[in-house]
Amino acid sequence: MSARMHLSGAHASQEPGDGTRLAVAVEILGLLADRTRLALLRRLCAGEADVTTLTETCGASRTSVSQHLARLRLAGLVTTRKDGRRAVYALRHGHLRRLVDEALNAADHQVRHLPPHD
Repeated sequence: MSARMHLSGAHASQEPGDGTRLAVAVEILGLLADRTRLALLRRLCAGEADVTTLTETCGASRTSVSQHLARLRLAGLVTTRKDGRRAVYALRHGHLRRLVDEALNAADHQVRHLPPHD
């Protein structure tokens, strides 16, 4: 079984083994290891947004944004709801928001040459 199959069922009744947890974590981090997806998730940390807003935010083409959102949705990291003809996206949970924030904070420390701290 691939890690991708486990992403959407992360709260299954069985406790996952350490190997499964690591595989799913690698899958999540791999999805964040793309500039466009990270920009999309960073924008969604601020709240829900439609494809037009997300396209303007990250500067990628609408087609590219839609494809990245589809990957994030299939992985269970973002949710979608219809608002008229628009699809509105949101982060699935706060853990992802904190993960994105921490990745960007770590980047700030490297870019700005800030001292490490706990």
